[in-house]
Amino acid sequence: MGGWVEQLGFKLGRALRMLRREPWTSMSTSTLAVPAEWDPAHASANLGVFDLSEAQMAEREITVAPIGELDLPTGEIIACDPLTTGKTWPALSRKVKPGRYPVSLLEAQGRVAAAVLRFRSGTPVRWELATLPDQDTSTLKDDEIFGYPVDTGLGSFMDRTAMMLMSEQLDKLEAKQNYYDDVLAMEFESNQDRLMHHPVAGNPLNIAMFSSGCGDGVYPSFWGLDATGAPLLLMTDFDVLENADGRESE
Repeated sequence: MGGWVEQLGFKLGRALRMLRREPWTSMSTSTLAVPAEWDPAHASANLGVFDLSEAQMAEREITVAPIGELDLPTGEIIACDPLTTGKTWPALSRKVKPGRYPVSLLEAQGRVAAAVLRFRSGTPVRWELATLPDQDTSTLKDDEIFGYPVDTGLGSFMDRTAMMLMSEQLDKLEAKQNYYDDVLAMEFESNQDRLMHHPVAGNPLNIAMFSSGCGDGVYPSFWGLDATGAPLLLMTDFDVLENADGRESE
């Protein structure tokens, strides 16, 4: 496998309280004071999972499944529930170099635990919460996060232009049709809980879609950075792993 660290994700603690901040959501487990600098490690007990060996991964019953390459012609990435968002949904603040990049799913307990979009090889040395242009992590309390809401059990990665293309196809549906039943259902039937969807056949623009762990909820995405601050990967966590462990609790 070229090293599981190139495709791995982690879990953030389950929130007990949610505060709506459109279009993403901020959620917290306490009312701690706002820290001088928000630290991803305070919100996750699983960042060290990238330091595990393949043997340790196997012991934790965590597997990695590649699902294909994502076309990013602008490098402007949207992470969202693909069926509840539209063309007004903003791309993430950080851009990447345009290109095609592999997407993999981290699986545990029979579920998709995390989705990973990989830009370069290497193990992240620093983590940064993925935010939208109007979001500022300095406004978060110590254990709060920004994340995107899921209402259809699906998460996704796509280029900004792919969102525009899919929105155009949605507009063409008849009143009694919906995108899942009339477009995606057959694709998902032959691809389990993940697929690389092309809104227009023959067009290279595609969308990585995947099951969102335990279903609906609010899920954060993180940039894994190298020592220079350049992104190695973008990861969305789906609240399945706990303490870098994929095994069921006894």
